[in-house]
Amino acid sequence: MSGHRVCVSDFEEEARKVLPKAVYDYYCSGADQQRTLADNVAAFSRWYLAPRILRDVSKVDLSVSVLGQKLSMPVCVAATAMQRMAHPEGETATARACQTVGTGMMLSSWATSTIEEVMSAMTTQNGGAVLWLQLYIYKDRELTLSLIRRAEAAGYQAIFVTVDTPYLGRRWDDMRNRFKLPAHLSMSNFSTASLAFSEGDYGNDSGLAVYVAKAIDPSLCWDDISWLKKQTNLPVIVKGVLTGEDAIQAVSYGVDGVLVSNHGARQLDGVPATLDVLEEVVKAVQGRCDVFLDGGVRRGTDVLKAIALGAKAVFIGRPVLWGLACQGEQGVIQLLELLKEELRLAMALSGCRSLSEVSRSRVRKVEFTSRI
Repeated sequence: MSGHRVCVSDFEEEARKVLPKAVYDYYCSGADQQRTLADNVAAFSRWYLAPRILRDVSKVDLSVSVLGQKLSMPVCVAATAMQRMAHPEGETATARACQTVGTGMMLSSWATSTIEEVMSAMTTQNGGAVLWLQLYIYKDRELTLSLIRRAEAAGYQAIFVTVDTPYLGRRWDDMRNRFKLPAHLSMSNFSTASLAFSEGDYGNDSGLAVYVAKAIDPSLCWDDISWLKKQTNLPVIVKGVLTGEDAIQAVSYGVDGVLVSNHGARQLDGVPATLDVLEEVVKAVQGRCDVFLDGGVRRGTDVLKAIALGAKAVFIGRPVLWGLACQGEQGVIQLLELLKEELRLAMALSGCRSLSEVSRSRVRKVEFTSRI
């Protein structure tokens, strides 16, 4: 069934053919007119690489330490909800693929596999599992706390708290499709039907928008970051930072990292592409915490550009879903290995033998967009 997949868009094209329309639409759509969605990808074309030559690149080391864990590459898997819509094994297949390739995975609060299932899907033979929990803060703080406790007990190694979703963005396709989970699936980390998003009737809107309005706390503020820090000893990373001012504030609240993210352009259309604000955030934190990036990463050269602009690592979301839809665990392994190989080649051809040699001098801003 699989053709010869040579780039991320080959995986997407194949996934589009095999997924039900409402599922593909849910995964791929952004907010409103989807301008930021396109811009997240386009932003990487606004930078070009400045290679150094004759550097002996016979050996290239892609390894990196992220939140205390050694990974095989600075490409990690972002939280994407409801992965069993893409493949019956969903998040468990993705987790095993990450372990095989030697990278980390952020599990969505809205996963269709439980926190415990995903950890126990990992094998013990090829090194420890690197799993992080993406956390929404619910109106019910005890419920929120129980997710944290379960993640700690299962051996997750960090909490990425999403701060850009007090309400759900307007995603036109989901509204038209009246999106809800297929009947045989639920957000399995929650025991009640209403919180598991498995109830029958969500009316004429996107079911998820109705769910968020009912369950997620829109009064979330900086004090809640203090609360979260008090509840756990795990590293806390704020996911959804787009300005230097908020990055400075996050550091002042003692976070362990910030993830420059616009939620895959799914929340507010018309915000900048993440790559375009990365440098501002990196300069603002002044090395006091790690900075990560997600949004629009589709090739190895994209990863290289983000690292050169100061990201410690990048997270990829939709491409993983395409790999999962194509071929389950093997599809995700192929996708991750493809990006790893692309990055290795990009580093070698840029004259970088390790990530420590990927500096700001390796990239230049394109002055005239018509040039690329």
